[in-house]
Amino acid sequence: MGDRSGIPFRVVALSFSSHVPIYLLALVSSCLPLFDASPKIFRFSKYSQPFLRWDAFHFASIAEDGYLYEYQWAFFPGVPFVMRYGGKALQFIVGRSDLMLGGALVAMACDTTRTMYHLSLHHLGSPKLAYLATLLSLLPSSPAALRLAVYAEPFFAYFAYKGMWACARSHYLTAALHFAIASTFRSNGVLLGGFILWDLVVNPLLRTGKVHLRNIFWAIPLTSLTLVPFIYLQYSGYLSFCTGSEVELAEWCQNTIPLIYSHTQSEYWDVGFFRYWTVAQIPNFVIAAPPIISITAFSVCVLKQQLDKTTVSPFARCSLIPHAMHALIFCSTLLFSAHVQIVLRQASSMPLTYWAAAWLVMEYPQFGRWWVGWSVVWGVISVILWSAFLPPA
Repeated sequence: MGDRSGIPFRVVALSFSSHVPIYLLALVSSCLPLFDASPKIFRFSKYSQPFLRWDAFHFASIAEDGYLYEYQWAFFPGVPFVMRYGGKALQFIVGRSDLMLGGALVAMACDTTRTMYHLSLHHLGSPKLAYLATLLSLLPSSPAALRLAVYAEPFFAYFAYKGMWACARSHYLTAALHFAIASTFRSNGVLLGGFILWDLVVNPLLRTGKVHLRNIFWAIPLTSLTLVPFIYLQYSGYLSFCTGSEVELAEWCQNTIPLIYSHTQSEYWDVGFFRYWTVAQIPNFVIAAPPIISITAFSVCVLKQQLDKTTVSPFARCSLIPHAMHALIFCSTLLFSAHVQIVLRQASSMPLTYWAAAWLVMEYPQFGRWWVGWSVVWGVISVILWSAFLPPA
């Protein structure tokens, strides 16, 4: 019904058109004095310069020269791969290679609005709510990262949503392949296998008290497939730093489980349990509060409503349980063991973020209006800050 009514097409058209004002705002804001002049060392066109900020700087370096330094292994290879071959495709078409512009065009093509609508229609059971949630997804808390920059977020969200939609239709091999591709862009892709595990093992066990052996045998290779990109990156890092003479070995090579990703996150980004809980980081906790609070509140509400069998609400459907559990694990990890402000850009990888927003709009209108207002205001501010190379990243 959604496709025949043209609702997804209208939303997709609005989604693509939203790139224009975001790009123009970033282009104008990039004229401000840069907090960090690092982007100027790259020879990109003036039209692609606004794309080169924060993580995109590291992705561009890896795309051009490969992994040269230890700290670069904190970044997964998916984005550099897209940039490298997007640039080559651009050279073939227009005769000039531009990593940033080529990558940005591919990122723009990774639009999630149609899949978001279908997921919402499946899990909420209402075309009206599906339309509302999809419209709200056009107000990400970090529009620069999702709709402008050559970041991991648009690619990760695209393949994660596709995998979730495949899971919803019981196409588990397709889901595993999409989740595996998503895992080449972000480390938290390893959590996506939980959707397959839930459908094949956990949910049948909770409903009937038993699970077929064929489900277990099918779930093991499929969930393992989502881990392959992460394991491969760690193996490549180990070969690069831990296979020379003992004098030349990096210190982390002696760890019980020598993971270069864990080492670089801890050593260069100070990631660790409660490490970010300092007075200096209070502003980052404040700006991260809106998405964390709304996502957590909705997830807890979903789980509590499963215990109250008399609750009749589109937001009380049992199919939302794995999404709520995934969101709680995700938010807890960011809150206690990571740079909490990155929730502003990573929350877009979960459709539940916008189901939570729709829940606020429908059941708590005052908070819903506040959420929409905050998303618009902060979205504009974040693009300006991002373009001037100012935090939060």
